[in-house]
Amino acid sequence: MDARVEKILNLPAYQRILIVLVVMVLIGVGFYFLVYQGQLEEHEKLVKKKTSVENTLRKNQKIANNLELYKKEYEKLQTKLEEALGELPLKKEIPSLLTNIGALAKEEGLEILRFKPKGEVPKGFYAEVPVELKLRGSYHQAASFFAAVGNMERIVNIQNLKLGGAKTVAGRTALSIDCRALTYRFVENPPPKPSKKKGGKK
Repeated sequence: MDARVEKILNLPAYQRILIVLVVMVLIGVGFYFLVYQGQLEEHEKLVKKKTSVENTLRKNQKIANNLELYKKEYEKLQTKLEEALGELPLKKEIPSLLTNIGALAKEEGLEILRFKPKGEVPKGFYAEVPVELKLRGSYHQAASFFAAVGNMERIVNIQNLKLGGAKTVAGRTALSIDCRALTYRFVENPPPKPSKKKGGKK
């Protein structure tokens, strides 16, 4: 028998019990740090992952339960978008739209003194298309023209309205009418927004 083991066996009982307890504590501490702690951390990670997956599952389940509702909402939004885009003409439609505005003025009996399309003003997915107008006619004719423009399928706004220069022609009062007709064009491929440069001038 090994002399060290024999020496331990010859120790008093309380010392042998103390040695056994110390060894057990050392084994327990070693087991905790070498085995159990790693498994505990892994267990906590798995619990967190499980909670995250359950939360995602609940959200997906909620979406799945309301899928029909979401589809209907999407269809409504799609319809509204198509209606909105329908009020914004494409570039190729602008000349005919402007021609229609001029035709409406003539139909209401107004004399067109100036009809001058101005440069487009880009606004992202749409562009403003202004037209400077100078007309001559009665107040009633002007009001009828503005009402007809407001009833057009496309969006056309009348801005910067000025009435003046009243003259009596053939027993009727004719006004000089200056205004701007502003319509809008849908931009199919809007240019990307310029990125803001970081830093100032050195």
